[in-house]
Amino acid sequence: MNLIEKILARASGRKSVSPGDVVVANVDTLLLHDLSGYLTARVFENEVKRPMRYPDRVVMVFDHHFSPPSEERAQMLEENRAFARRHGIHLFDCGSGNIHHVGVRHGFVRPGTIVVGSDSHTPVHGTLGCFAAGLGNNSHAAMVMPFGKAWFRVPETIQIKLYGSQRPGVVPRDVALWLTGQIGEGGAVYKALHFDGTFIKNLDVWDRWLFPLITIDVGGKCGFIEPDEKTIDFVRRITDRHFDVVHSDEGTDYAEVREYDISELEPQVAASPTLGNVKPVCEFVGKPIQWAELGGHGGGRLEDIRQAAEILKGRRIDPRVKFNIVPSSRQVFAEALREGLVDILFEAGCTWFPPSTGSNQAINMGAMADTEAMISTHARNFPGRNGSPKAMMYLGSAYTVAASALNGQITDPRQYLV
Repeated sequence: MNLIEKILARASGRKSVSPGDVVVANVDTLLLHDLSGYLTARVFENEVKRPMRYPDRVVMVFDHHFSPPSEERAQMLEENRAFARRHGIHLFDCGSGNIHHVGVRHGFVRPGTIVVGSDSHTPVHGTLGCFAAGLGNNSHAAMVMPFGKAWFRVPETIQIKLYGSQRPGVVPRDVALWLTGQIGEGGAVYKALHFDGTFIKNLDVWDRWLFPLITIDVGGKCGFIEPDEKTIDFVRRITDRHFDVVHSDEGTDYAEVREYDISELEPQVAASPTLGNVKPVCEFVGKPIQWAELGGHGGGRLEDIRQAAEILKGRRIDPRVKFNIVPSSRQVFAEALREGLVDILFEAGCTWFPPSTGSNQAINMGAMADTEAMISTHARNFPGRNGSPKAMMYLGSAYTVAASALNGQITDPRQYLV
């Protein structure tokens, strides 16, 4: 069996499982954000009406409404706080960071566990060698909260092998954007994606993170990377909670194996209306932008902030551009402060926001008019996601975002990396 099959078998009390089997498995962690938590709480209390079985396994993070823009939104957060107090669940209030980074940095995600969440990018946690999947709010309310369980159909697994070396100016986010286009939106429906190969193995954990992140956007159920010493050291630095590392058996069979050489890649950009519309940056050079942002579930990492500072140190962004920096967690902001990155980006004309998910869905920031365009490190670029459905949303690496902010138009970052 592979890693996913072993985890699902163990959590459901079986000796083995095969693709297509349906299992009812014990859940180790439930991750909710403020929007989904509000809906789930109402169903749980008004319809399910059972005790919370394992409140210590439930985590709610306020990352969308990190600064409520209306009385209605503020009241929603108050109801979430009251729900958390009544049931004794973990609550991370405004300014803590985005849901996934908070879950990892506080030890709620560990190798060998089952993690479920309301956010569709929950499969990102497979980075640490666990089974992680997004579920609907009613599933959380009806099964996970009262019973600590969820049901799953065991997915078939596709092995994605990446090899080769990055060219100068190309970073893992470029590779992940490109890979989304190669697999295709809907190219791996309800599959488990095993990200593997020498390229993946040579990455640090926060760069590996960018690959399971794309799982849902190609239709997958879950994504994972085999845990190694890097993984174990990373998790042990964060938490002293127990975990059992699970590995795939040698010679595991896959439904399919896909191999990709990334050696000739250039910086990539994905343009609205879909993530699959990804091309080399040269195809978009000169397109005007009014907004730039480091943020989102996959953005705002310390790695992104360092890359932006490398481009912007001693320079000023175009006065027509608003460049928002949204750290993924309080820990990232603290480290950026210690390294002097906060000052570099402030002096370049950027604006710092509280640790959160940023302008995701434009609830608190970043709403665009129909004539505007943004380039960001966000995970999605659907029409209307950040304001007007006519606004353009481009995705790129932090290098590309920063270089574009300098010029007020999409720019190949390599000219600033000599």
